[in-house]
Amino acid sequence: MNVLFIIFKPEMKKLYLNHSIVLLGLGCIGKAIIPLLDRHFEYEKSKFYIIDPDDRNTFVLREYGLTNFIKIALTKENYTETLTKYLEPGGFCINLTVDVSSSDVMSLCRQKGVFYIDTSNEPWPGFYNDPTKDRTNYTLREQVMKLKREQSPNSITSVSCCGANPGMISWLLKEALLVLSVDCGMKPTKEPSSRKEWAEFMQKLGVRGIHVAERDTQRANIEKDIDQFVNTWSVTGFIYEASQPAELGWGTHETWKPPASGQHEGTIYLNRPGGNTRVLTWTPVNGSQYGYLVTHNESISISDYFSVKNTDGVVVYRPTVHYAYSPCNQAILSLNEFFGQAEKKQTKEHILEANEIRDGMDELGVLIFRDETKRAFWYGSRLSIEQTRRLIPHQNATALQVSSAIVAAMHWMLKNPDKGIVEADEMDHKFCLGFQKRYLGDIYGVYTEWKPQKKEMSNDAWDFRNVLVDF
Repeated sequence: MNVLFIIFKPEMKKLYLNHSIVLLGLGCIGKAIIPLLDRHFEYEKSKFYIIDPDDRNTFVLREYGLTNFIKIALTKENYTETLTKYLEPGGFCINLTVDVSSSDVMSLCRQKGVFYIDTSNEPWPGFYNDPTKDRTNYTLREQVMKLKREQSPNSITSVSCCGANPGMISWLLKEALLVLSVDCGMKPTKEPSSRKEWAEFMQKLGVRGIHVAERDTQRANIEKDIDQFVNTWSVTGFIYEASQPAELGWGTHETWKPPASGQHEGTIYLNRPGGNTRVLTWTPVNGSQYGYLVTHNESISISDYFSVKNTDGVVVYRPTVHYAYSPCNQAILSLNEFFGQAEKKQTKEHILEANEIRDGMDELGVLIFRDETKRAFWYGSRLSIEQTRRLIPHQNATALQVSSAIVAAMHWMLKNPDKGIVEADEMDHKFCLGFQKRYLGDIYGVYTEWKPQKKEMSNDAWDFRNVLVDF
């Protein structure tokens, strides 16, 4: 059964920013966010600073009358001195970089009274390819959670890990749970409003697990060269996360653990790269398919947020959560080449521009499963390249899902300036989706009879053992 659910909200007026905006990174998403900032905020262009060691995308700045481009690579040694020149109390820092520590820049912004947002927890160089380190996202997230535990009450809002996923996907999940509760006759008398209430609500619905199930079908009119990595978003960012161990939030119902795996509180990780680990999954556009078990912050944060504890503080319910990513065809070829060369990075890289894509879409949502007798439910955004071109310039579908989530979060931050460090799971999902929905194409839900099928299966088809391929 297909049901279309679109969240309507009146158009919002532009908000005025009277302090500096510091944008770190002018890559695919940095380039994409500038038209959205120009559309939804009033700001002084003389106070908009862009910092990046690569100036190939500066044509976007000229189009929007921005002149403050600082061509420099931020390092552990220079980031404090460099950023202090441009950060202004009450202003924004939008961190879209790789190889720059998210927790360090966040700490500096909080000291300066600056709003901060990023799309992922990033470390300084060397972390991702150091086999002596615990290279999991759990470790990176714990650096931010430590800052969160130590923060002063009512400190300035910092949003950690908020793009499409992590980010928007957490808002879509809450909406999906509400839709699911109506359809199965379990609508709450009062909508959950706290973390505890949301977790108990998911438990009551009998949710066992969630795939963050994404299929990118955008097809380019150019060929991928040998020794070239092609993607619809950051090449370096994708290589980094694909090289990390496969990782997921580990549900309390699971009875089997993969061999050669490690464990943190509420999570497990496999001793193999996520970009070389396949899972069975499903999306409406493609049906049954392989996805890559790439580590992502939302796999950990969602599983943690929806955990239920008893009076002794023991977790009695936690869903299994993981990313199941099927990127565009050229990225799949690039990924196979990368791992086929023993993780040797290609010498050439290319991000597909909107005018290089002939058709396709990015379909990103949550695949929620309960038990053997109930159908799974996918709920999410289906955004085509044609829809994207009509909505905003300089973006492909993937970039628009990410950049619009950042701008939605910035609006929420200005209305909630003293929330300290938060993740997307803790934000008002209705407010954020109410803003972002105009950029998401179709927001819809689909029930499916699909279940993962393997030759050797445990009793419950949805056990992670039956989802994981090649084990």
